[in-house]
Amino acid sequence: MAIAAPEQLNLTEAPTWGSRTVDCFEKLEQIGEGTYGQVYMAKEIRTGEIVALKKIRMDNEREGFPITAIREIKILKKLHHENVIDLKEIVTSPGREKDEQGRPDGNKYKGGIYMVFEYMDHDLTGLADRPGMRFSVPQIKCYMRQLLTGLHYCHVNQVLHRDIKGSNLLIDNKGNLKLADFGLARSFSNDHNANLTNRVITLWYRPPELLLGTTKYGPAVDMWSVGCIFAELLHGKPIFPGKDEPEQLNKIFELCGSPDEVNWPGVSKIPWYNNFKPSRPLKRRLREVFRHFDRHALELLDKMLTLDPSQRISAKDALDAEYFWTDPLPCDPKSLPTYEASHEFQTKKKRQQQRQHEEAAKRQKLHHQQQHGRLPPVQQSGQGHTQMRPGPNPSMHASHPQVAGGPSHHYAKSHGPPAGAGRYPAGGNPSGGYGHPTRGQGGAYGSGRYPPQGRGTQYGSGGMPGGSGPRGVGGTNYPHGAPYGSSGTGRGSNVNRNQQQYNWQQ
Repeated sequence: MAIAAPEQLNLTEAPTWGSRTVDCFEKLEQIGEGTYGQVYMAKEIRTGEIVALKKIRMDNEREGFPITAIREIKILKKLHHENVIDLKEIVTSPGREKDEQGRPDGNKYKGGIYMVFEYMDHDLTGLADRPGMRFSVPQIKCYMRQLLTGLHYCHVNQVLHRDIKGSNLLIDNKGNLKLADFGLARSFSNDHNANLTNRVITLWYRPPELLLGTTKYGPAVDMWSVGCIFAELLHGKPIFPGKDEPEQLNKIFELCGSPDEVNWPGVSKIPWYNNFKPSRPLKRRLREVFRHFDRHALELLDKMLTLDPSQRISAKDALDAEYFWTDPLPCDPKSLPTYEASHEFQTKKKRQQQRQHEEAAKRQKLHHQQQHGRLPPVQQSGQGHTQMRPGPNPSMHASHPQVAGGPSHHYAKSHGPPAGAGRYPAGGNPSGGYGHPTRGQGGAYGSGRYPPQGRGTQYGSGGMPGGSGPRGVGGTNYPHGAPYGSSGTGRGSNVNRNQQQYNWQQ
């Protein structure tokens, strides 16, 4: 370790985690918010580096530091991969902080804790919500391959993400995609015998085994979420936008068929199967509904959205799918266009402000109409207005002023922005459109050499526990990781409404 001279700061040595305060950073803008706290874009004052500060919410904690934050920090300290977000350090605030309105932030403790991440310009949801945004097929393949590569790395190191969704997939202006928000992540054992909570994964991306109440599961739960993201990119909108757990299961069964002992051995033993099984058998219609998809894309999607988790494709095998090795090939991330920074929190806030503006304009117009409607009709010049509303004592209205004939009022025009055409596609979009009519709150928080294009030879087992890696994924990227261990809300909500049905487990 380099030692600084007496009375001089050591500016070359990386700071020890927790040794610096948040005062070393200047907050520039809030870019995310959720049950965990807030995320800010910030600048390190000394170096000018732009980072993301994730404030850990402490006001609801009765037992000190949140266990979910402990797990997230522990996992991210161990994971080092170009498709996993980099946790740079932890900083503290020495005293109680104030919110944007200058009020105390509600933290009953004296200080705050921040996680410092590398800054990413977008999340997938915010980027896709940009007006007129359409992803090309090579761009979708590029993002999907990076997502699967990062997730494969996590699974090899026995980490379940348990909250894969668009707002947790961060993208920079160099085209690099990184998995973020490991607040629900958890280590797992290969035998899948541990009891884990089923209260994870945002509703629209939650697999059927969790919705049916299982507490024994593995990496297949993440792969279902990846399948939902993949379909969303191809279809242009979410494919399972359920309002609650029963509706979510119904949407899944209507597209993927009803589960039984033939297509999913053992499903009848899952706790809530009898409560939610369809009243009549439903045929699997996925290939029929999405028949306009590319043949290789549909084949991969079908394997990702398999009801039986034991038959669902793994991240490793998905990377070997023909979809990624047929024309058009995934583009190089560096070749992708750059965009103005866009995160789900910001795009949602803009939509809310636009709706509020439009509603205010409507109220203003209605107010003027009502005001005009209360004026009595104009009479001949020199005559007073007669009272149009019948009443028991007409004489009390005799004091109305005299007005001249002619127009006495006009309608005020609303000053709000005109309602533009809906920017979300009404149906399927074979070209790869992607847009969302509604979203839940979200916001998450190394770019290295990208694998060469074209079909490559199979990789050896270098650094890969359990054998060879998939095509296009180098084995040397996968150090042997030690297991560690989380359990939160987001789009569609991670928290189930029927709380009495759920077991509070880890």
